[in-house]
Amino acid sequence: MDLRQFRYFVAVAEELSFTRAARRLGIGQPPLSQQIQQLEREVGAQLFARLPRGVALTAAGQRLLHDAKDILARSERAMRNAGRAARGELGVLQVGFTASAAFNPFVTASIRDYRESFPGVQVELVEAHTTELLERFRTRRLDAAFLRPAPGECGALPCTPLLREPMLVALPAGHALAARRSLPMAALRDEAFLLYPRRNGRALYDAIVSGCEAAGFTPRISQEAPQMASTVTLVASGLGIAIVPASMGQLLAEGVTYRPLEGPAPCAELSLAHQTETAQEVTARFVRLVLARPRPDLAEPALARPQPARPQPARH
Repeated sequence: MDLRQFRYFVAVAEELSFTRAARRLGIGQPPLSQQIQQLEREVGAQLFARLPRGVALTAAGQRLLHDAKDILARSERAMRNAGRAARGELGVLQVGFTASAAFNPFVTASIRDYRESFPGVQVELVEAHTTELLERFRTRRLDAAFLRPAPGECGALPCTPLLREPMLVALPAGHALAARRSLPMAALRDEAFLLYPRRNGRALYDAIVSGCEAAGFTPRISQEAPQMASTVTLVASGLGIAIVPASMGQLLAEGVTYRPLEGPAPCAELSLAHQTETAQEVTARFVRLVLARPRPDLAEPALARPQPARPQPARH
């Protein structure tokens, strides 16, 4: 049997007349009768009781009518869904982002706009450092990602620069430098630095170290933190200072004050990488949406409010 036989059967069952069903289908009555007889042979039961005028459904016909309508509805839905998937309106999209990119309003707005524009697409978000995100691309476990790659790190993977983000220095709230509105890189020469490991993100690590060297000193690294947000937590603990992308100023950690860097200072570049070899239309639509958005640099980063200095114990 095929879907055509189901359509013929449903038409006869709804019209209860071969003559009216043939007229509705736009075919002759003899070929319609032949198709119904063939269907009855395949089912092994009579589907219609022939009456002096018209027909009536048998018990087998009533059962088949319910299932045939369901099958036809599903087949039509399957065809529509296949077309929607081809147009990028249905499917699954895996989007990656680094921990620092998650704080950038451009990233969050892009994902929100895509979800609103394509509600039929299931968006799966993956947070990881740049090195891991690139590995996911290599193993076909990611469609697109907001990351901060070093020059040449993406290889043949398409990677479009989106914006250059200024950096902030995160200081313990009671730090002497927190009293200043902004700081030159040279003011940090005697500080202990908390850095994100280079193996997880070469671009940010190298930008910070190069910025320090351009200011005339080599940073004294006291500790590395596995995640960018962890460096801010360690700053709150008084273990050192950290230089972070400006959008992370939205992370209002207690005991941390953010200050902009003045003069020549490192920047954090944000890029969009995306799959091409196994890419589907859902990926192409996401990339087009992201690249069509205005991409101004974050010239005026949002700063967390300075935390009051903690009182020092009295000395005797």
